[in-house]
Amino acid sequence: MGLILIRHTTPAVKTGVCYGRADLDVAASFESEADALFEKLPYAELIVSSPLQRCLKLAERLSAALSLSTTVDPRIAEMDFGAWEELPWSEIPREELDAWAKDFMHARPHGGESVAMLRARTLDALAELRAARQPTLIVTHAGVIKAALSTGDSADHFRTEIGFGEFVVLPPHEEDQS
Repeated sequence: MGLILIRHTTPAVKTGVCYGRADLDVAASFESEADALFEKLPYAELIVSSPLQRCLKLAERLSAALSLSTTVDPRIAEMDFGAWEELPWSEIPREELDAWAKDFMHARPHGGESVAMLRARTLDALAELRAARQPTLIVTHAGVIKAALSTGDSADHFRTEIGFGEFVVLPPHEEDQS
C-alpha cells in the first residue's frame, strides 16, 4: 500500500539556521501552503505525524479536511542536532562540521543523533506502516524523507531535494503488490 511522505510547510525560523528537533511553529504562509498541498494529495486512509508542531498543525488540518484520524509517531521526527539546534550554520565550529562530513553516517559532533540513528528509526517506522497495508499520509521532515529514500551511506545518497509542503510517494515493496 502507498506511503505518502509529506514535508511540513515552511517553519517560522530565519533562513540559515540549523533546526531539527526544535519545536518550531509554522510560518504565516501556512494556510496557503496547506491549501495548495491539499489539492494534489493522493487518496489515503490514515494520517501519521511527527510530534513536532510544524508537522502536527498540518496533520490536524489534513485530518479535519479529509475526515481521517491522526496518529503521532516520534520515530518520524526530524534528526536531533543536539548543541547545533537553532544556531546559524555559519556559527557552528568548522571542525565539528568537518568531523560530521568525514564520518557522515556515524559522527555526532553536536551530541545529538547520527544519520545512521535517524535512518534506523525511520526505516523501522516505515516498515511498520507498510505492514498495515493502508494508504497513509506521513507528515514529517526533510531528514526523514531523505533517510527513507537513501540508497547508500554517503552524503551523496542523502541529497534528495524536497520543498516545504511537497510530498513523495514511496514505491511499494514487491511483496506489497501481490
